[in-house]
Amino acid sequence: MRQYLEIVRNVLDNGSWKPNRTGIRTKSVSGAMFQHNMSDGFPLLTTKFVPFRLVASELEFFIKGLNDKRWLQERGNHIWDEWCDPRIVPYGNDPETKRRMMEEPKLGEIYGRQWRDFDGAGIDQLANIVRTLKTTPGDRRMLCVAWNPKQLNAQALPPCHYAFQVLVSGENLDTLDLLWNQRSVDVALGLPFNIASYGLLLHLLAMEAGLKPGKLVGFLADVHIYENHIEGLELQLTRKPLELPTLTIENFTSIFDWEYTQAKISGYKHHGKISFEIAV
Repeated sequence: MRQYLEIVRNVLDNGSWKPNRTGIRTKSVSGAMFQHNMSDGFPLLTTKFVPFRLVASELEFFIKGLNDKRWLQERGNHIWDEWCDPRIVPYGNDPETKRRMMEEPKLGEIYGRQWRDFDGAGIDQLANIVRTLKTTPGDRRMLCVAWNPKQLNAQALPPCHYAFQVLVSGENLDTLDLLWNQRSVDVALGLPFNIASYGLLLHLLAMEAGLKPGKLVGFLADVHIYENHIEGLELQLTRKPLELPTLTIENFTSIFDWEYTQAKISGYKHHGKISFEIAV
């Protein structure tokens, strides 16, 4: 996807060096936009390998409203291992605190908890979106928010992608677009996952409502590259993007019954894997 590479190049060329809580400085720009038309293929990065299985299982985790990382670990997904509920183990990046954070399974009131039970008040934002899509598809209020100021101290990590909105478009109201907002964007590690995850969510919501997947748009705020990620991203910039794969969902009945193993990617051609160390 050239749109992704353009974001990488912009940060490398125009970013300013900034300190942050992780101790690894970043090059950062304020404001960028990612846009993709789903008719051009599923937005899974081809200039490096992106493990779609991990993207899909994390999304199922969110949709189910779960917050115990053992569910992910049992499915071979370890992307939340380093984090935990800060009320149990307060955040720190010293070795002992990192060990305790790894051992604690609870993640607190993270994304899926806010999606399905906002503020612990029984507000199911995702179900409300699905209901509105099916009854009043022209509505402009189909939003889901993960940023809950009352519970930021109860979340393993304050939401990076903090809200998404869906809009039905087309003269016949037959196409679904999804737009997400992200306050903090780790370009090397996080953004390829975010793009694929919201692309998958768009596809699932479109199937649920009997619509065609349309535009995927990301509004990105602090767009940054960690200093130890620059070499790998420079390598990606030398690689030519390949044809995008296609996504199919097998035996789909409902987004609320969907399991990640039903999502199948075909024709995924990609360049070699590039490893990036996560900044905790």
